[in-house]
Formats: sequence, structure tokens, C-alpha cells
Amino acid sequence: MKLLPPLLAVLLMAAGAAQAQTQTYTVVCVKTSCGRLLVNESAGKLETDYSYRNNGRGPDQKETLEFAPDGAWMAYRTEGVATYGARIAESFERKADGKAVWRSPVDSGERAGLARDAVYLPVQASPAWAARLAQSLLAAKTPRIEALPAGRLSIERVQRLSVPGQAYEIGLYAITGIELEPSYLWLREDNRALFAQVYPGWGGTVLQGFEAEIDRLSDAQKAAQFAHLQRLAKELPQPLPGLTVIEGVRWFDSQAAVLRGPSDVYLQDGHIAFIAKPGTLKTAAPAQRISGKGRTLLPGFVDMHAHVTPGDLLLNLAAGVTAVRDVGNDNAELAQLRGRIDRGEVLGTRISANGFIEGKSPFSSQADFVPDNLPDALAAIDWYAAHGYRQLKLYNSIRPEWVKPMVARARELGLRTGGHVPAFMTAAQAVEAGYDELHHINQVTLNFLVGKGDDTRTLLRFNLVGDKAADLKLNDRRTQDFIALLKKKGTVVDATMTAFEGTYTQRQGQPSASYAMVAANLPAVVQRSFLSAEVDMDDAKAKRWGASWKVMMDLLRRMHAAGIPLVAGTDATAGFAFQRELELYVQAGIPAAQALKIATWNGAKYSDRLNEIGSIERGKRADLLLVDGDPVADIRAIRRVALVIQGDKALSPAALYQSMGILPFVPSAEITK
Repeated sequence: MKLLPPLLAVLLMAAGAAQAQTQTYTVVCVKTSCGRLLVNESAGKLETDYSYRNNGRGPDQKETLEFAPDGAWMAYRTEGVATYGARIAESFERKADGKAVWRSPVDSGERAGLARDAVYLPVQASPAWAARLAQSLLAAKTPRIEALPAGRLSIERVQRLSVPGQAYEIGLYAITGIELEPSYLWLREDNRALFAQVYPGWGGTVLQGFEAEIDRLSDAQKAAQFAHLQRLAKELPQPLPGLTVIEGVRWFDSQAAVLRGPSDVYLQDGHIAFIAKPGTLKTAAPAQRISGKGRTLLPGFVDMHAHVTPGDLLLNLAAGVTAVRDVGNDNAELAQLRGRIDRGEVLGTRISANGFIEGKSPFSSQADFVPDNLPDALAAIDWYAAHGYRQLKLYNSIRPEWVKPMVARARELGLRTGGHVPAFMTAAQAVEAGYDELHHINQVTLNFLVGKGDDTRTLLRFNLVGDKAADLKLNDRRTQDFIALLKKKGTVVDATMTAFEGTYTQRQGQPSASYAMVAANLPAVVQRSFLSAEVDMDDAKAKRWGASWKVMMDLLRRMHAAGIPLVAGTDATAGFAFQRELELYVQAGIPAAQALKIATWNGAKYSDRLNEIGSIERGKRADLLLVDGDPVADIRAIRRVALVIQGDKALSPAALYQSMGILPFVPSAEITK
């Protein structure tokens, strides 16, 4: 091998070092630094190190991307641990013969004849990968480029902003084809390098030194998102002026949990005006007629466990979820979103909100109120009461000794209290201290599993249940006493079964049981994402965690049978998760009619809206859904939503889904004059 002259070697090394660039980014969780992204870029290579912690969890991931001189993607490798502990190990390589080969925890494959400008979509990636994707899209000669393993992507710039103290501008770019809504990214306009990836209301990743810009970027990004939603709000609804009749329809009496009819249901000025036997009102001259033949009319569903984002709005409406309870969000962001919906600027569900309070700890979920002492916690309750909130959600790092005085203060001000069971406390202790409501089936099950030193602010609150719940005997005295306590206190349980079904039952590469019924109608990229499990399982773990899941399902059935009030919440993908939630109730042994009551009457009752929604009664809001079939006989009929009525407008679920790139599930009901 011929050696280089020493001076030339030094010069070449210096040139290479000069070409390499390292950038540090801060991960911000609700205005608090919670992690970092390191990006090292040199000729033909990009290396990243990405890690953050929020709510006691977060990813640790490293990536390497390699490129040809013409910018073609030649290789991608990533490894690490995902948010809930699943292993990250994925690779893509373009061979010398042009064949592309990839392997991930969920799939593997190869393809010949790959386009030179094609890109690779990992199951989980860092914001730096997203920036490199954007650069490739901007450099492409065609409007859309191929993505492996599936999909086609495009990009457009929607905004430009100046940066204080800098000569360059930044641009907001929207990438379509990855998710059901555009994916947004901020790039420097001088060199197209990553500046920030922002999630309004949560935080994001931003170039170190520019953390103060997060709010300004969020505002600009929200404006772009809402411009799109405002256009749809003008195009998609069909007004229902004057009198509307839904003719000859079965309708669900949610208080009694029985089907009634067939009847003619009249709507006027956004409210239910009258319910009559078909053809009774001879002099009525409706402006619109809707056929109810072969269909069932239901009160609008109420999702009692949401963390609403703009991307949830249309998904919820398409599934007939016309109201939600938000149990933890950026208070100002949520107030703005509610205002836009109430003014009719965008389509969306009616939102009620819980006041979220977390305690200060190394495992805190960042929020508006994260007190470090009881007086500050009580002051947070006062703030929520003054701003019209009706219920509180307490979280993992609230200190057990605070719970009783916090509940007492809330009750003094007319607020209910619920949420997670604070660490180093059992569910029974939380109920004895005054909790009106318990959230999540794992939190309820932990009541029988936690030891004195178990710190459930960590992933232990999921893992302990998976490892040990299978051994529980739910017919024992301890379980009976706990259920009796819930009954005595009137404690509400918001089980969010769908949020945990995949955690305890899905293996990497298997279809998600929660979304298998809808996956074929979704874009290919989204379908692939549903193959990714949160937790790695071998055969033994899958068997044990699956058995623990069956215990949780049985506990849900026993609580319902004992008369414990349940509400239907999701804490998962909007719309689709709510449909799955009700199916899981029926699988657990709850009659379909009772599941529908939980989804409607109970939701309205326990979010203080029963005077307006939750049942089909004269004078109530016309928040309704019309489904093909009979969901009392077969709960799966709730997936066949033919029409959604929200006040004085009708919405076609088919049109809502098509606006998000989703294939409709059933044709929409016709509205005739």
C-alpha cells in the first residue's frame, strides 16, 4: 500500500474534520428540557444520538444514514430502546446490484429496480432522519417519491420565518404520506438543515440555543394546520336548515339500554324536536329526509379519556364520537382549540376538560402545574375552579399525603377528583382518601400487586401487571372487598382497555388486535406502523402477559357486574380506538346494550353534560350517529357509521375519511329534500 506524504495526510485529515459538522438539539417537554439530539454529519454519512424522558419514559436511539455522492440513500441502521422498552434494531441497504434489502422488528424484505431517489421509512426514527427525508424530497425531480417498505411521499413549504440574531430564515415544511395528516418540520433555508420539529401543546426538538422559539414556531405551525382544517370545515358539512326527519329508524334509549322504534325522529335548530311513530305527523313538512330503514340511531359517543390534538378531530367525528373529555393537555392550547370548534371555524368534537396536576419528581410528566409542595398543589386546584373546570386529574408523582387535603379542597370548590394512583399508594387507598374516579385498567390491577417500595412512576406500572397479574385469583376476599369499596364510594372506573390491549398481547410483526379490523382501509405506511409492538416478547413472556390480560378483562367484567359505574375512554388512536373499546367490553362479558349505555349515557353523566347530550330525548342537542345494522345484536355495527349529525349539520363519514387518505367503510346515508 502506497503511503501518503505526512504533510498531505495531515491536510486531508484536517479537511475531513472541517467537513464534519456536529449539532446539538434540545428536546423540550412542555417548556422543560427533557432530553437531547446529537447530530454528526460528514460527507456521505449522518449519525444521530436521540434520547429524552417524560413521564418516566422515553426512547434511547442511535442512527446511521449513508448516502451516495448523488444523494441516493445507500444504508440506514438504527438501534436502541423504544419508549415502552421494545428493542429498536432496523437496517436498510442498497446493494451493488441495485437491490434494496431491509429488516426491522416488524418485517423484512427486498426489492429490485428501486428508484434512485427512493427513501427508507423506519418504524421509529429521530427528527434528524425526518430532516434528511425532507432534503431528499426537496431535491427530487418528481413531485412524489417512492418510499420503502411502502408509500409515496411529497413535500411543500407552507411558511417562512426570520430567526432573531441570525442571517438565515427557516421554513415550515409539510410532508404528506407518512401519517393521516401532514408531518411538519422546520428547516434552515440557507442549507436545509434541521432547525426544529415541533408538536404544539407538547414541545419538540429545537436547535440548542433557540429553545425560546418553540412557542413562536408552534403558533406558526398551528396556523398552517388550522388553515387546512378550516378549508375542510367549509367543504365537508351539509347544513340541516329547518326541519329534518330521520324516518322509520330504530333508536337506542341509552338510559334504559334498549332499542326503541321504529320511529320518525325530528330535528330542528340543532336539537331533537320530537319522536313519533312513523307517519304520525301528517302536517310536518321537513326540509330534509333521511332514511332509517335497516339502520340504528344512537346518541353521539363520548370518549372520556382523550388528550386532544387537531389531528384527532376528524377521526373522532367519522367514528361518531361527538364529545370527548380531555384529561390532560396544555391548558391554553386546549382553550384555543375549544374556541375554534365552538365558533365553527373547524370541525370537531365538543370538549370538556379535566384539570391536570402532577407532582415534582425526576419522573414527572411535564404540565402547566407540577407543584413541589402542598400549598402550590392547592393553589392549582383554585386556578382550575376559577376557570370553570369540574374535575381534576391527579398523576403519578403526587405525594400520597397530599391526596386527602387536595380532594377536600376540590370538593369544597365543587370539583370531582380522579386520575392515576400516585406512586407508593394503592387504588384502595386513593379511593379511601376521596378519589371519585380511577383511570386505566393497569392502575386498578396494581392495587393487588404493588409492594411498599414499588415505584410506579416508572415502567414498573406496566411491567408489574404483565408479570404478576396472571397469578391473581379474582374470586378471593381481597378482590371482593376492593370491588365492594368501589361500590360503596360510587367510584367511577375509566379502564381504557384499548390503550393496553397491544401492550399485553401484541408481538413484534403481528397485526395489532386493536386496529386489525380497520388496517386495510388505511394508508400503507400507517398499516405498517400497526405491526410495531410496544414491548418485546418471547414465547414465555407472551404467554404470561396474555394470561395477565385475560385477568384484567375479567376484572372489568366483575366490576360491571357489581354495578361499578364505567365510562368509555381510549387514550389511544382517535375514533378507531373508541370502537375497539366497546368491542372489548363485549368480549369481556358486558352485554352490547350496556356497552352502548357506557359509551353514551355514562359519558355524558360523568362529564356533567347529561342535560345536553348522552340520550335521544326532546330538547337535547342533535349529536347523533346513524349506523348500518343493529349494534345491540352485534356491537361491530358501530364501525358502519353511515351519517353523523352534530347540531344543525350532517357529516359524511366517508368524506371525512377520504380527506385523511382513508378508504370509507360504508357508503354514507343520503339526505333528500
